[in-house]
Amino acid sequence: MQNLLPEPPATLLPAHDEADRALAAAEENGGDEDFAAVAARFPTFSAAWAALAARAFAADQVVQAYAYARTGYHRGLDQLRRSGWKGHGPVPWSHEPNQGFLRCLWVLSRTADAIGEADEAARCAQFLRDCDPAAADALASD
Repeated sequence: MQNLLPEPPATLLPAHDEADRALAAAEENGGDEDFAAVAARFPTFSAAWAALAARAFAADQVVQAYAYARTGYHRGLDQLRRSGWKGHGPVPWSHEPNQGFLRCLWVLSRTADAIGEADEAARCAQFLRDCDPAAADALASD
């Protein structure tokens, strides 16, 4: 059966050039404190939270990674809503400003699984796939 209702338009988060530059500088320097400084300076910038979450997860600091990912996820939801998202519809991975939110969702799924929150892990994994299957595929291959 074919769905005859149109899909909502894709939600594209606005670019944040200053925060992107600060995150790039943190990546060059490579210290956890550099990434934390970006998140503190730009607390609504999900990409900074995603970087902190991924670094903590890689260092086997699962609870910290979960907290960072949850923060970035919620800040991203706020931005999506301000950008017209109504709780469903595509959030394309191909649009770079969306990637911070999508990365937070990915790490949130992985860390929820790691702490035994299977329902939350599955919900986040499905939400990521619903936002954009390409995001789930790209992040799974990282």
